[in-house]
Amino acid sequence: MLADIGMVGLAVMGSNLVKNMLSKGYTVAVYNREPEMTEHFMEQNEGENVIATYSYEELVKNIARPRKIMMMIRAGKPVDMVIEALLPYLEEGDIVIDGGNSHFPDTMRRTALLESKGFRYIGTGVSGGEEGALKGPSLMPGGSPSAWEEVKPIFQSISAKAEGNPCCDWVGENGAGHFVKMVHNGIEYGDMQLICESYQLMRDLLGLSADEMSEIFKDWNKTELDSYLIEITGNILATKDTDGAPLVEKILDTAGQKGTGKWTGIASLDEGVPLTLICEAVHARCLSSMKGERAQASKVYPHKKYRYSGEKKEFLEDLRRALYCAKIVSYAQGYTLMRSAAKTYDWNLNYGGIALMWRGGCIIRSAFLGKIKEAYTNNPALENLLLDPYFKETVENFITSWRKVVATAVMSGVPVPAMSSALEYFDGYTTERLPANLLQAQRDYFGAHTYERTDAPRGEFFHTNWTGEGGDTASTTYEV
Repeated sequence: MLADIGMVGLAVMGSNLVKNMLSKGYTVAVYNREPEMTEHFMEQNEGENVIATYSYEELVKNIARPRKIMMMIRAGKPVDMVIEALLPYLEEGDIVIDGGNSHFPDTMRRTALLESKGFRYIGTGVSGGEEGALKGPSLMPGGSPSAWEEVKPIFQSISAKAEGNPCCDWVGENGAGHFVKMVHNGIEYGDMQLICESYQLMRDLLGLSADEMSEIFKDWNKTELDSYLIEITGNILATKDTDGAPLVEKILDTAGQKGTGKWTGIASLDEGVPLTLICEAVHARCLSSMKGERAQASKVYPHKKYRYSGEKKEFLEDLRRALYCAKIVSYAQGYTLMRSAAKTYDWNLNYGGIALMWRGGCIIRSAFLGKIKEAYTNNPALENLLLDPYFKETVENFITSWRKVVATAVMSGVPVPAMSSALEYFDGYTTERLPANLLQAQRDYFGAHTYERTDAPRGEFFHTNWTGEGGDTASTTYEV
């Protein structure tokens, strides 16, 4: 008996994906560099269609051709090491799959390497955590196009389903799958930060208890905000420690990160696309890690404790609307980044299809994604989600609430970096004339960097001798 697919790595994600595959009737060959983990897995899954292997050569020999070997291991050098170890045993047409959170340039490099040797490569985003891996994740595969038909039945079988459709489809060539997963994670950073800012406003400004906030989030989950992250926030706030106190209030306020949010921000700078909300979410985690400095600074600049004096119920509705508007901006920025990267790397991304892939199984799954799917179904060339009729109407109806919440937070000294940066982006994006004309004049003044004129065709550049001493020589006009 030969396996349908092989799995390298039997930690949380790898072992649960294997169990998922086994439950769908597939035979899986497994390998882990620590033999005891393989033995432990076999003890737990005795009698299943699983083949234990203890070397890369044995793993490859136990998989039907064309071989499909998936890695669920730490991103970076470990992936290259496993690929190098597998190569001597592979045959033409075999497929290596990386399901970790690899940086998309690495996936582009690895795809080119394996294709040059007659093999095929897939870099796929896998989202949903432990539960998703076991019961149905969101999968975002990209790489060698000919490999998709080979892995499609397995991937779509084990993936989550949204309204009967698999939350998995082909994304694009080389690094497209991991790029889309990277943006997914960046949006996840934004969603989580926005929810945390809402929580802090409820706690610090309204003085609500954890139980009260739990009920609010549970109520919000019955509205447009219906999502996995809103759902678990309600559950988290209701969870008590052994002494009966809210557990969340005993957790140290320093957040960690694995790098995908940072990569998303770097990609936005490389593409010249404003990703303000997600970048603020990343910076908020960085600021949270400076716990000692923050504690010291809070003594130097003690915050006056404000309490909202208006109607709490009215403010909570304003907050719900503000959170939804900021969420729209987060996804609008993420999709704009994907559109720009698609042009840069010649990817043919299906934006509505991506929303469908995120509709179930993944961390950012929500009813909201159905609206994004509709937006791109109605207009595949949509430049920005803010221009879609549904989102336009929503923002117009909720904008006053959004402004009130941000203004109240600022005047009360409660930090809301993601929610406020989203509003600043919206105002900037919808402003026809920005002060960049003065900025260009400054650049030309000190560096002869030239400028365009409103009364001349686009692409024609001018230089002014502002001081009378600079001469007529201008610097080369260029964009970074």
